[in-house]
Amino acid sequence: MFGSAVTISYFPTCNARLDAETYNFADLFYRAVADDGEGKVLVLASNDHQDTSLAGGTKLARLEKMGLAGILADGRLRDFDELAHQDFATYCRGEATRWGGDVVTPYQANVPVVFSRVGIHPGDFVFADASGAVVIPSVQLDQVVEEAMRVNAEDRASIDNIANESPTSRSAR
Repeated sequence: MFGSAVTISYFPTCNARLDAETYNFADLFYRAVADDGEGKVLVLASNDHQDTSLAGGTKLARLEKMGLAGILADGRLRDFDELAHQDFATYCRGEATRWGGDVVTPYQANVPVVFSRVGIHPGDFVFADASGAVVIPSVQLDQVVEEAMRVNAEDRASIDNIANESPTSRSAR
């Protein structure tokens, strides 16, 4: 998964302060992605509620509708069976079976967030694979991509050398 970050920050639920008309996933999602979600990565910041469900398959169907590359959540998500059939990548802390809306509420869209002690600003780039995730500040994207391409080229050259070596050529050294 690779794309420009859009963020939703969660806050502990307080019905007296956070009315559902204003603070809900749908409104904050569309505020975060605006009119163009194509290729973006939705970052959900739980604000230290990592064992709480932040969303499920129904709410997250919006990602596919808007063409997002994926979601990176520092909490849990529900409905893995549904998410497995969606056309976006999903990274989170694990599956939840219980709704989390009585614990946390979507609070702000496209604000800087802290995710596993890493600051993520809207517009930073997120790369995630089976090994983990990294955040690339947007101002460093060209530099990081150039370095990644250099390392990749070195790796390819090493693999070519290994393919052409023989046990006798290695023992002659």
